[in-house]
Amino acid sequence: MKKKYDVYGIGNALVDLELKVNDQFLYDHDVKKGLMTLVDEDTQFRLIGAIEDQSFERKSGGSAANTVIAVSQFGGSSFYSCKVASDEYGDFYLKDMNDAGVNTNLDGKEREEGVTGKCLVMVTPDADRTMNTFLGATTDISEKEVDEYAIKDSEYIYLEGYLTASVTGMKAAKLAKKIAEENNVKTSITLSDPSIIQAFRDNFVDLIGASVDLLFCNEEEAMAFTQTGDVLEAREALKKEARQFVITLGKNGAMIYDGETFIDIEPYNVEAIDTNGAGDMYAGAFLYGITNGMTMAGAGKLASLAGSKVVSQYGPRLPWHDAQAILRELR
Repeated sequence: MKKKYDVYGIGNALVDLELKVNDQFLYDHDVKKGLMTLVDEDTQFRLIGAIEDQSFERKSGGSAANTVIAVSQFGGSSFYSCKVASDEYGDFYLKDMNDAGVNTNLDGKEREEGVTGKCLVMVTPDADRTMNTFLGATTDISEKEVDEYAIKDSEYIYLEGYLTASVTGMKAAKLAKKIAEENNVKTSITLSDPSIIQAFRDNFVDLIGASVDLLFCNEEEAMAFTQTGDVLEAREALKKEARQFVITLGKNGAMIYDGETFIDIEPYNVEAIDTNGAGDMYAGAFLYGITNGMTMAGAGKLASLAGSKVVSQYGPRLPWHDAQAILRELR
């Protein structure tokens, strides 16, 4: 019998604020390009105030949130465990998640006072994205946010690698993984970001444990985690960490390890204008595919096409009609 949710995700709840900047702006303000950096709220306000083009959209974000939203957009079912405050941004976040068809652990529940986290996404003309994140309320995401019943009624859980940066977040991720393993629910993990891996690699090793069912990463993250010098070395090392894994290769497509052999996924060549959310979309489309009757090769093709659509627009999400159009195109 099919379970209620295709994917249960847990991760940081952040309202994304995406703005366009140039490389000189990043240099002038000592912002490390292409990475996710944790900052305080004052730093975010200072950077926003210094950006000339003040036009931006708010979106409910966070890496795992983008992924479970993608699952929902393709027609799957998803659940998200997160933490936001009882402020205006928290109200916006939950409404946006509900509008996207994603159930959460906070539906109908009272929230704590505080400030909801925000992610300032700065996109440069080369389509690279640089993120300065103020975690706010999600700093304290903990085991209290884990929903045991939703995990048990899911095909996969999806753990955001950014949780390794938090003591309480690590505990939440480990508890979710434990519940999943005890109830024959498959576990997937994303390595999230090279800077997080470098700072918290031991936590990643601890979280992955003996193995996980499915691991997502890009080639830079794969090499950082396995401490290898090239992607071919990294993929061999990853066989010891995950039963199956996906390494995205940007404009060169992706490679999938299905537990026995490697599958090369061809890229869809597009002009990239914003890479924010590409990995999140890839994971969401892939998870939708394998929980809804697709082979791993078929899911990889869907994910590659979805990722190409995301990088050719601004923002980490596709319009709803685009997600359905992608499915029709592949069929």
